Amino acid sequence: MVDWSGHAGQSTEYRYRSMAERQLRGISPSYERLCLGVAGDPAVIALLDTLPPPKRQPNLLLAAVRFLSAGSGEDSMAGPIGSYDAFRDFVVSRWDELSATMRTRRTQTNEARRCAVLMPVLGAVPGPVALLEAGASAGLCLHPDRYAYRYDGGTRLGRSALVLECRTSGAMPLPDRLPDVVWRAGLDLNPLDVRSDDDVRWLRSLIWPEQTDRFAVLDEAVAIAREDPAPIVRGDLLTDLASVARNAPAEATLVIYHSAVLGYLAEKQRAQFVDTVQSIASTRPTVWLSNEGPGVVVAMPVPDGPVPFVLARDGEPLATASPHGDWINWLT
Repeated sequence: MVDWSGHAGQSTEYRYRSMAERQLRGISPSYERLCLGVAGDPAVIALLDTLPPPKRQPNLLLAAVRFLSAGSGEDSMAGPIGSYDAFRDFVVSRWDELSATMRTRRTQTNEARRCAVLMPVLGAVPGPVALLEAGASAGLCLHPDRYAYRYDGGTRLGRSALVLECRTSGAMPLPDRLPDVVWRAGLDLNPLDVRSDDDVRWLRSLIWPEQTDRFAVLDEAVAIAREDPAPIVRGDLLTDLASVARNAPAEATLVIYHSAVLGYLAEKQRAQFVDTVQSIASTRPTVWLSNEGPGVVVAMPVPDGPVPFVLARDGEPLATASPHGDWINWLT
């Protein structure tokens, strides 16, 4: 994940070129091509610069194009996400509708496979567990106990029809049980409703085109979540986390976790969030799991090539991981 808070002073051209070179290269050739095209197109950059800085980010533009084109039956690799010329024509000709979508929507990728990265820690938490996810989107990562897992093609953990496959390296402690979840809740500025076809279509629009396996995982996770949706509170993680946490049963270990969320906050806001978590932890047994880009929570160098996430428990790094949960490299 790109740390967009750190790009506040960077040009829009830089943000799109950085996305192409640091996130998309070798993973999504179509999106890499489009982002490089935008970076070299002053007219499109000028349109993007009419938006507030947080709304200029590449993932938001790409998802909004996918969302609108899917709604009109145009979504295909031969359509607006095919050649840069077709993409540019779509952006320019439908800018009013596209910019309105970008202003009202957020990049709320809800990748259930991230639960496979969290499970080595979640499965080891003793006793009943209360889950509180900050930045929960549609809540697909609030159901880790309702999925099944298989690491390196080994023994399956869980009985769910949705099996989350994950490759590992390093001495990762393989989980041998699912967490005993007795309470769960999410917190989000703009919760998505897993029962809404329109919101689910937005989630599909956030998936990079070449990663077709993610569509199947999303569809199955949505079907599971729709059977018993987790409650998601509309609120700000900087001001409302403690009040939501107070609803968790006292006899359970509270697990506060988040993925690809704090990178959108300024450094002072991140510190405020950590202070809030530590304040909650001073009153009850609490585990804090962060799954964010390097430097967001844990001071680690950003590697060359695709940027991984860093899984940390209570601020201590445990592993690096794929942003979409398909691999994990244990550090200790």
